[in-house]
Amino acid sequence: MDSLITAAARALAAGDPLGALKRVALREDAPALALRGIAMAQLGDLARAKALLRAAARAFGPKEAVARARCVIAEAEIALVSRDLAWPAKALDAARATLEQHGDRVNAAHARYLEVRRLLLIGHLDEAELRLAQLDPASSTPASRVIHQLVIAGIAVRRLRTTAARAALSEAEGAARQAGIPALTAEVHSASLTLSAPAARLISSGQERIVVLAEVEALLASNALVVDACRHVVREARTVVCLARRPVLFVLARALGEAWPEDVPRDTLVARAFRAKRADESHRARLRVEMGRLRKLLRKLASVSATERGFALLPHRAPKVVVLARPIELEYAAVLAFLADGESWSSSALALALATSQRSVQRALDSLAGAGKVQSFGRGRARRWMTPPLPGFTTTLLLPAALPID
Repeated sequence: MDSLITAAARALAAGDPLGALKRVALREDAPALALRGIAMAQLGDLARAKALLRAAARAFGPKEAVARARCVIAEAEIALVSRDLAWPAKALDAARATLEQHGDRVNAAHARYLEVRRLLLIGHLDEAELRLAQLDPASSTPASRVIHQLVIAGIAVRRLRTTAARAALSEAEGAARQAGIPALTAEVHSASLTLSAPAARLISSGQERIVVLAEVEALLASNALVVDACRHVVREARTVVCLARRPVLFVLARALGEAWPEDVPRDTLVARAFRAKRADESHRARLRVEMGRLRKLLRKLASVSATERGFALLPHRAPKVVVLARPIELEYAAVLAFLADGESWSSSALALALATSQRSVQRALDSLAGAGKVQSFGRGRARRWMTPPLPGFTTTLLLPAALPID
């Protein structure tokens, strides 16, 4: 490897893509193409970066398997950044195995981190945690240690373990200073903001206030009866009743929870649950049926009592009833939660992350675009969607990952 290639590689490792391009921008040999591709990726031109890396992989000879494997890993990282989550995992596994066979453990570990980060993005927390445990950050580079701690923090945040997340982010901050790469420092800082940003609205006894993730964690660990409008469950400590597939029942439970300890008039319940402007006898009959169903589902946690003017929620053991609501009530909040990371997503990647059909995601995106909440660029398979982050709010509770209810 000549001196210019070596200098360009060192510049990229230090987070200086412009310094790398100064050395190899006019060269067309395989190593230079690969380094130019990585530099363009760091500068944000992902399409050009992908083309350069593929050209480099074709240009490397049959005996340069390690170099081709590194190109595959770099292309996988570009796919992760551009939220192309359907990239071939088998190709990445083969590249990682090649690097391990030839003793390049640093890049092999990086390939594993890419897969773990993809699992975290799509909400496969258990599998991500299992694979992360197989990696030893002590023997890694400072940059790899930053990624390791960021993944730990990401899993902890999604599981609402804020103490563990804060500790991991502190470790990541120290490793980022040691690495001296501005992009990593910025990523750690951005992740840290999640812990201090408003996460939800807490409604109790008719009063409402904004809470952060640590307060949400403490609330779910308390003995309060929580009507969780972020996950559509009713819970007390470790007893959880899921109403995600019973929207009418959850609307009724939320109305009762917001009014506690007072009751809610029947006409108000009819208007909220059935969207009827005026309650007639058929609505009242249906309300009695739905309240009977809700009473049966909540029997371990509370009773639903009929009063003179309506219904009231009476917890069995909990000293209070609270409602945990989204910080901002938006339609298609889960889609917006993913787009709020500031990256551009394809509809197929969103469908994979949300575990739903691509057509459902496309309908949501079209509706959000019509409301001016998202925008797209590109056409066909290259079409991507993005939106500015919700200012001052964390979207953790909007992401479709299970809360610690087991």
